[in-house]
This record gives sequence, C-alpha cells and structure tokens, in this order.
Amino acid sequence: MNPFNVVFMGTPDFAEVVLQALLDCPAARVAAVYTQPDRPCGRGRKCKPSPVKTLALEHGLEIRQPATLRKPEEVEALAALAPDILAVAAYGLILPQSVLDVPKIAPLNVHASLLPKYRGAAPIQRAIQNGESVTGISIMRMEAGLDTGPVLLQRALGIAPGDHAGVIHDELAALGGELLCETLTRLSQGKLEEVEQDHSRATYAAKLSKEEGLIDWSRPASEVHNHIRAMHPWPGAFYTWEAEPVGPVRLTVFPGKEGAPLDSPAKPGTIIGLEKDFLAIACGQGTYLTPMVKPEGRKAMNPQQFYCGYLHRCAGFECEDACREESDRT
Repeated sequence: MNPFNVVFMGTPDFAEVVLQALLDCPAARVAAVYTQPDRPCGRGRKCKPSPVKTLALEHGLEIRQPATLRKPEEVEALAALAPDILAVAAYGLILPQSVLDVPKIAPLNVHASLLPKYRGAAPIQRAIQNGESVTGISIMRMEAGLDTGPVLLQRALGIAPGDHAGVIHDELAALGGELLCETLTRLSQGKLEEVEQDHSRATYAAKLSKEEGLIDWSRPASEVHNHIRAMHPWPGAFYTWEAEPVGPVRLTVFPGKEGAPLDSPAKPGTIIGLEKDFLAIACGQGTYLTPMVKPEGRKAMNPQQFYCGYLHRCAGFECEDACREESDRT
C-alpha cells in the first residue's frame, strides 16, 4: 500500500493529538503542516508556537503559517505540495473553495461531534451543556458550508455524568486520530463510501465566550452541573459571591455533582456549608456540590480550606478545630 501524500492543517492541543496519530499511520506520509501564526501570550507577550507547530518541529516537518489562505500565491504554494489529502483538525482558519479544490482525493475534516448535530466551533462544550450522554467523531469531506459535507466515518463516545469538557476533549482527540487513520486505510483499499448528512437534523455549536462562564444559580442543580462541567477548564464557571464584610468576591467553581434537595429555601448562590468533601451551594432547585473553588487572585482551594479559611474570616462561619491551622495560613 502506497501511503497518501497528506498536508495537515491544525493548531491547538486537539490537533496535535490527531497529527501524532497521522504520523504513526502507515496509510499517510505528512508532506507539510499548516498551523496558525505564533501568537503573543503571557505577561511578557512573547510569541508562542502552537502545539501543532511544536510537534512538527520535533519531527522535522515543513511548517507553513500563513495569516490567510485566500491569496492566490498561498493556494499555488499548497498545490505545489501535490497533496492527495488535506487533513484538517481545529485549524482555525476558513478554507476557501480554491484550497478545498487542491487535493487530488479529498479535503477531510476531523470534527468532534456526530454530525449533523453540533456543527460549528464548540461541539464538545455544547453537547455537555445540553446534557447529552453521547457524542463522537465524524470524518467529513469538507465543502464550502459549515461542517455540511458528506461523512465518511463516525464513531460514538459516551459522556458520563461526571465528565467535563476537558476529559471529553482528550478522549475525542485520541479517537479522532484513530478514526482519521482508519479512514485513510479504508480509502486506500476502496472500502469506504460517503454518506450525505441529513441537514434537517442539523444543530449549531456556537463559539464560546468568556462571559458564558457565568453561573445562573436560579436554575435546577442538574442544569447548573451541565453548565459548570461544559465550561471547565475554559473559560471556567464563575459567579460573584457576596462576602461580608469584605464585599463581592468572584469565585470560579469546579465541576462536582448534584446534591440533595434543600430542607428550607435559600437564595440561589448561597453557600450552605460543607458536605463531606464538597462545598454545598444553593440552586433554584436542589444544591450543587463542588470539590474546589478559586477566589479571584488566589489559588484554588478545597472546601475545607475555603470554609475554614476564607469563610471563617469573611462570614463568621464556625470552623472545626482541625481546620484552624489552614485558617491561620489563609
């Protein structure tokens, strides 16, 4: 079997995992890697290479980082590589039709959902936010529409009640690399057919914004749970806790689980207290139990540290003797 000549396009961690699988795939030979230009980041605003670029450098691959692919000279440079396949995973740039027309066989995209559900930029987070129990990977032939092309292969992945977006991201990245290699292998054997999507069933997964991390505690605990785990690790789920006497404190809340119903009504967002290894917070219906919170500008704290340190100082809560040492350090 002669391997396909593949040009890979991707940028973040998800794409790095897919690229590594492609490098290990006997059905592929990676001719070059396209990734977004290095971006300034951190306090020093120094340019940092993408995870895909870092991996490509380790393997001595040709790397290209155009700011756009709409210029004719960029299309000509890509065509000069004579790719059989364009393999795209979380690249972050729109590919014009002139680019999609370059590969001899197909431009393929690794998409983190079971298309036609959750087309768009944030399929993992939106699936969890909506309480889905199943997601997956779709290998799709790219066309001009947003994730509208025919599907070559799909594989499902279960979402457990406690899974957050970071966990599912990593599992889907590994599955995406595996399924891309299987797609190329079966294509080389002539054992794969494309299936058109049912566009009437399509849903859209809009890009996340930082502001979406804000928690609405008036919602039932089940919905709060889905929201918090969808927002973890980025942008993080947060709210403003009214701490007395120091004033409002922005708290980032880590994924936990639903708690028991409240014995008596409490204002949503009220910190009820400790429940074993969790901090209990009132919801519109029931309570939410979180194993970790992070006050803005401080390190993340487990419930005992927060309750016996932060709450003891700010809200007059009683601390158990076992916590007093932690309270003094806080």
